Amino acid sequence: MGILNTLLQAVTWWNGATLNTMIYTRRKGVKVGEDGQGNVFYRNADDSRRWVIFNGEAEASRVDADWHGWLHRTFNEVPSEKPLQHKPWEKPHQENLTGTMLAYAPAGSIRAGGVPKERSDYEAWSPE
Repeated sequence: MGILNTLLQAVTWWNGATLNTMIYTRRKGVKVGEDGQGNVFYRNADDSRRWVIFNGEAEASRVDADWHGWLHRTFNEVPSEKPLQHKPWEKPHQENLTGTMLAYAPAGSIRAGGVPKERSDYEAWSPE
């Protein structure tokens, strides 16, 4: 199964880095840091390019806010050297739950469990 996993990782973008990205990262990448989720961040020698190699599934919502700002050049300080000062009201990062059983379901939704509630503020149209 190891050879199959290596082959899948080499040709699919959602399984980590593709073969070309791995080669480019080894040749030209300078490791800048790593976040709490194991994602590794790189830049090239002249800092004209910045990228991330995801630890597991490539999901953009898994990049922390401070590293997101560094990737998009909102600020140039590397978050591992100068972390952001987080506000006390900020919630910890939560991954994107869309498409999972834990996704948000509003009240009255069939997915919310139980029978949908009767609506008293709506009357269905019926032709005369």
